[in-house]
Amino acid sequence: MNSRNWVRLFLSTLLVGGLTTGVIGFLLKWADYKDLFLNFEIIEILSVLFWLFGVGLIFSVISQMGFFAYLTVHRFGLGIFKSASLWNFAQIILILFVLFDLAYFRFQLFANEGDTFISYILLALYVLIVGLIVAFIKRKDTNKGAFIPALFFMIVVTVIEWFPALRVNQEDWLLLMLFPLQVCNAYQLIMLPRFTQTKKS
Repeated sequence: MNSRNWVRLFLSTLLVGGLTTGVIGFLLKWADYKDLFLNFEIIEILSVLFWLFGVGLIFSVISQMGFFAYLTVHRFGLGIFKSASLWNFAQIILILFVLFDLAYFRFQLFANEGDTFISYILLALYVLIVGLIVAFIKRKDTNKGAFIPALFFMIVVTVIEWFPALRVNQEDWLLLMLFPLQVCNAYQLIMLPRFTQTKKS
């Protein structure tokens, strides 16, 4: 990838992160913000949108840091294991471990009296389903060898990027950070070949 394409990917991902966070932020707090729209309070709407867009830019930068870190880790993994199949197996083990942690350890740390384990499982299941969907798209768009790396990135790297919100464990922040991270990660994963101008093998 040359510097021009990298800048294009960087800026477009920033825009995706900002817009996604703006939309998600209004949807999550619609009960609080709907009066602003009903009363046509444009200044207030724009100020909230500006703040959400700024937060989205931060999420986007975190996503891009995770993406380029994974590209490096992926190359190291291939070099260490000397085989794509062994590296894929290691990634599958890590995926299962992270999904287990996301459900079980969050339940152990944050569950209140009366909480059920099901809600924690559902969140991990959602992350898995989104990861599978993006990985299937990536596989179709490139080749079958891209499936496991894409799944690993969409699950393991996304959860690592999501850690600040997981640590706070406030529902609004959990969702506000998760959705933009997933969108930015999926965007980078799928759009990278288009920016590097590589053809489907």
